[in-house]
Amino acid sequence: MTAQTDTPGSVTTVYKVSGMSCGHCEGSVSGEISGIDGVTSVTAVASTGEVTVVSAAPLDDEAVRAAVDEAGFELVGKA
Repeated sequence: MTAQTDTPGSVTTVYKVSGMSCGHCEGSVSGEISGIDGVTSVTAVASTGEVTVVSAAPLDDEAVRAAVDEAGFELVGKA
């Protein structure tokens, strides 16, 4: 599990997501997670299945899971 603070007041968390295979997949996952309150940045990488999220505070894992599900993919857990 990775959670680190980059700047005061921000938290970076890396999640593992299964099923992403292309840029469209990355965009779908990023778009859904970006809609969660407090999220300031999302970077999804299909080749590794990793999604890096920067937020103002730690996120509720169930909110992230719901966003990934809405995009059509599966949240495996934190990297």
